[in-house]
Amino acid sequence: MGGLLDDGALELSAVVANSAMNRERQLDGVNSYTRELGFNPLDWLVARLGPDGSGARSDIPIGWLDLCCGSARALHQTAERLHRAGLDDRVSLVGVDLVDFFDPPSSTGVPPQLVCAPVGTWAPTRQFDLITCVHGLHYVGDKLGLLNRVAGWLAEEGRFVADLDLRAVRLADGRPAGRRLNAQLRAAGFTVDARRRRIGRTGPGAGALPYRYLGADDRAGPNYTGQPAVSSYYTTG
Repeated sequence: MGGLLDDGALELSAVVANSAMNRERQLDGVNSYTRELGFNPLDWLVARLGPDGSGARSDIPIGWLDLCCGSARALHQTAERLHRAGLDDRVSLVGVDLVDFFDPPSSTGVPPQLVCAPVGTWAPTRQFDLITCVHGLHYVGDKLGLLNRVAGWLAEEGRFVADLDLRAVRLADGRPAGRRLNAQLRAAGFTVDARRRRIGRTGPGAGALPYRYLGADDRAGPNYTGQPAVSSYYTTG
């Protein structure tokens, strides 16, 4: 376990600052958010608005936060389609990525708010109805810490969905946290789909998982996606 990286060093890693990560993924189609998440985010947002377009909270627009958004291509495509549907002012789109390599906005509609920042330290100023992280957790150091924080960013009945390979969460001796972590995540209100390597939750939550982050290893090698990933190390208690 020697040579673990702190967050500052990890952000400089070539594995993490990968300009090819999530760059070409569309909103829908073959290489898309719809395929990776198992649902179309735009359709989910429109359904959240309801038939009259007012949404669950009529005082502010409903929001989609995409963590590790890459080029933000899916967010730009969503913004364009919302504009065509006359829903620009009813949905707020926010994307966060470590690398400032965003696609340019369309000439029509309200562009998404794009933030270049580490997702491990960035924090929003509002709650969101939908939060996604498509394959981004593979490159985050404190994965469990981010999950704890995301739970507090969800609106009532809001939805969070992300890819997570639990084998990348390891104990100080190098063993995967395993079934105990799976059970603790479920007890904390998360859903865990081990087959699809997907984690989610509905609605906000509070309270930390009983793990203390030690650091990350960017030499873990390829994970199930075939791309190099980051293992995260914790002590329990």
